Amino acid sequence: MSKELTPPVPRLTVITLGVSDIRTSIAFYVALGFSRRLKATGEAVAFFDTGGPVLGLFPWDQLAADAKLADQPRPATFRGVTLAWNCATREEVDAVLAFAVGKGAALLKAAHETDYGGYSGYFADPDGHPWEVVVAPGIEVGNDRRVHLAE
Repeated sequence: MSKELTPPVPRLTVITLGVSDIRTSIAFYVALGFSRRLKATGEAVAFFDTGGPVLGLFPWDQLAADAKLADQPRPATFRGVTLAWNCATREEVDAVLAFAVGKGAALLKAAHETDYGGYSGYFADPDGHPWEVVVAPGIEVGNDRRVHLAE
């Protein structure tokens, strides 16, 4: 008789982005207001407190090698992943988009009413990683900087 394994506790703890120029990317995320942690890593890797999962930055080629994936060709188009910056109001969405663009982000899509009753727009970081800036029904942003989902 086989012993049934207890499933591990699922958790998403770090989102690591492969970047072309870590110095530029560190400066960009600091300019957006994310708090850098573990600065002793220098420019080998960078970690930021986001109020939820940690955001990591790692040189693209080294991240690919670490995961045993090909570094080339790098996709120049959508990679099937977006990051989200949830907001409490439509005005906050507009302010975040303007702020990010002012810090060097590329505006991908201006803020607009969504078909699900929300309001969102998109910007891209220096490596083209897309961020949705959004206020959405059923998703509340708490004072703890975390999102709280309706049941």
